[in-house]
Amino acid sequence: MRRVVVAALAVAVAVLVPAAPAYAHNRLTSSTPAEGARLEAAPAQIALTFAESLNPVYTQVIVSDAAKARVAVSDPVVDGATATVTLAGAPAHGVYTVAYRVVSKDGHPVQGSYAFTVGSGVPSAAPEVTDPASTAAPPAAGGPPTGVVALVAIGAVVLVAGGAVAFRFSRRRTTPAAS
Repeated sequence: MRRVVVAALAVAVAVLVPAAPAYAHNRLTSSTPAEGARLEAAPAQIALTFAESLNPVYTQVIVSDAAKARVAVSDPVVDGATATVTLAGAPAHGVYTVAYRVVSKDGHPVQGSYAFTVGSGVPSAAPEVTDPASTAAPPAAGGPPTGVVALVAIGAVVLVAGGAVAFRFSRRRTTPAAS
């Protein structure tokens, strides 16, 4: 019986381990201008570099001033793990907030914000980043949806456990009835 239980657990682990989700998500690794930077003159561009490649379709970068008014920027240009926007004109002195929402090639959305200062000023609250077309991230390319993997894994565990129980009961010795 012990061997059956050990074998059932080994099969369950073998089925579940590949189905475990990846917990490492993309993150901002650097930016130009940097978080908290104090600049004498406004930058012409803002570049955000992430740890993993970005999906250009789902990359948003919004820049706002201290009054939370949006600053005109170009659509993001994505080159691998870097998204760059060009400012339309030179912003006045003050605090600017860069908010981003990106989706990695693996389908995971990541969002955040940071502030930098041109001249003098006090940091403001970050603007909300929304995607008017869709708020859902696309499924990861190249693999089945997570729900399907979970259902297959659960089915495998039930099948193995049921097989172990059936095997155990089929091997029981029966004593002949006395006549």
